[in-house]
Amino acid sequence: MNLIERDNKHIWHPFTPLQGVDAPIAVKSANGVYINTEDGRQIIDAISSWWVNLHGHANPEIAAAIAKQALEFQHVIFAGFTHEPAVKLSENLMTILPSNQHKIFFSDDGSTSVEVALKMALQYWHNSARQCSKIIAIDGAYHGDTFGAMSVGERNIFNAPFANLLFDILSVDFPDGTNDDHVVAQFERHINEHDVAAFIFEPLVQGAAGMRIYDKGVLDRLMALARSKGVICIADEVMTGFGRTGKYFASDYLAIPPDIMCLSKGITGGSLPLGVTTCSEQIVQAFETDDIMKTFFHGHSYTANALACAASNASFELLISEKTTSQLTMINEHHNKLAGQIKNHSCVKKVKVLGTIISIELATAGTSGYVNDARKKIYKYFLKRNILMRPLGNVMYILPPYIITAEQLDTIYKAIKDFLNDLEANVI
Repeated sequence: MNLIERDNKHIWHPFTPLQGVDAPIAVKSANGVYINTEDGRQIIDAISSWWVNLHGHANPEIAAAIAKQALEFQHVIFAGFTHEPAVKLSENLMTILPSNQHKIFFSDDGSTSVEVALKMALQYWHNSARQCSKIIAIDGAYHGDTFGAMSVGERNIFNAPFANLLFDILSVDFPDGTNDDHVVAQFERHINEHDVAAFIFEPLVQGAAGMRIYDKGVLDRLMALARSKGVICIADEVMTGFGRTGKYFASDYLAIPPDIMCLSKGITGGSLPLGVTTCSEQIVQAFETDDIMKTFFHGHSYTANALACAASNASFELLISEKTTSQLTMINEHHNKLAGQIKNHSCVKKVKVLGTIISIELATAGTSGYVNDARKKIYKYFLKRNILMRPLGNVMYILPPYIITAEQLDTIYKAIKDFLNDLEANVI
C-alpha cells in the first residue's frame, strides 16, 4: 500500500468528512514557504499551515534549539519542578506582553489556553466570595473545540451535536462599523442586568468566522464598560498573537490592556504544540493563599514541555529581530497594494487588511460563512496552481509565513486576480 492508502485505512482527519472528499496530499518535506509533496509538487503555504508557521518550514534556528534540548531532556513533570526553557520563555514573553501581565500558565494548545482562562476567571470570583458566573462573547466567535471553548463560541455546525451540553452565555452582535453604538448598548445592558464574570473576545479579528476585522474603537468602549464593573477581560490572541496584526499582540492597539490573554499557534513558530494563558496581578492575588481550597486545580501532563519551550524561545528571538520587523512591514504594504487593486472588482464584496492578514470576501449567492459552497471552488482552483489557500466559505485570506518574499506574494496575488477574472467570466 502507498502512503495515501495506509492513511485512509486508519486516520481520521480534522474538519473532514469521511466520504465524498479528495484524498489527502502526501507530504515529503517542507522548507521555507513551500510544502513539497511525494509526487514532486512544490506548494506555497499561503496560510502558514493553519496560521502557526511564522518563520517558515524547517527553520534551522528552531530545529537546532529542539535538537539541543532533546539531548538534555524532553519533558519532566511541571508540578514541583521547573526548568530553564520554561523560565526563559516566561521572561521572554513578559518583555513583549502588555505591562499589566504578571503570571504565565502553560497548557497544550489554543483550546486549552482558553479553557484555562475561563476557569481562571470564574475561580477568581469564587475565591473572592462573589457569585459571578455569566460570560459575554461576541457573535461569530470561535475560541476552540473543547467544551468550555465551544460554549463561548458561535453556535454553529462545529458544535451543533453538543448544543444541549454547552453552558449558556450572553452575547453581543459583531461590531461591523454600522452598528457599534447598538453593540455597546447591548453590552451595557448585559453588565447592568447580570452578574458578569468575564468578557472574552478575539481582539480586532474574528478568525474562523471569516477573518472579520473590526475597529479598535468599539472594543475600547466595551472594555471600558467592563472595567467600570470589574468584569474580567479575556483576549483570545491564539491567532492574532506574535505579529499577525502588525504588532506583537492585537491587544497592543487597545487603550485598556486585557486581564487575561490566551496564546498558542505561532508561539513555537509552528514546530510543536504549546498553549499559554497569562494574567494580571489582580487575578493572581485571588489565588495567593495557603488555603488549599483556593488552589487552581488545573494541569496537563505535558505542561511546559521542554522541547516546545525551547522552540518558543528560538521563535521569540526570530520574532523580535529587525529582519522580521521589516518583513511584517513589507507584507502589510503588499497586502494594501493588492486590496487597492481588487476592491472594486465585481466579484469582491469586501477586502480588508490588518498587519499580515488580508481577507477577501467574495460577492456570492448564499450566506457568507464557512458552509458557503464557494470554498470548494476556491480551494481546488488555488491548489491546482500549487498554492495552499484554505478559504472560510466565500472568504479567501492570506496569512503567510513572515519569511515570504515579495516575489512569492506576487505569485499568490496573480492567482487571486486570475481567479476573480475567471469567476467574473463564469469559466470556473
